[in-house]
Amino acid sequence: MFDNKRFITRGINNEIPIILQLNMWALIDELKIEKDYLQIFELDEYNGFQRIIHSQEQPPYKKEYLCNTGTPFINTKIYVIDDGEYSTMLLSNEY
Repeated sequence: MFDNKRFITRGINNEIPIILQLNMWALIDELKIEKDYLQIFELDEYNGFQRIIHSQEQPPYKKEYLCNTGTPFINTKIYVIDDGEYSTMLLSNEY
């Protein structure tokens, strides 16, 4: 899962710095447990760092990361969906 063609929506392209996009794809790639078709990322600022909370429903998984991206802080929720043919990263309000 998530080893197919990858796409981003216009919202991701316009609002999410490439460094964060690449970090989220890498977090999915590095996930050591079975991957759910829906990966969820919640982004916000925490103590001067960009916080990324990565989760999925089945099997349950949730992990928090803090990073210094050198970009303005992003506060949003992002979904990455694998439909079998391709994977798409989109803002939650684009779903």
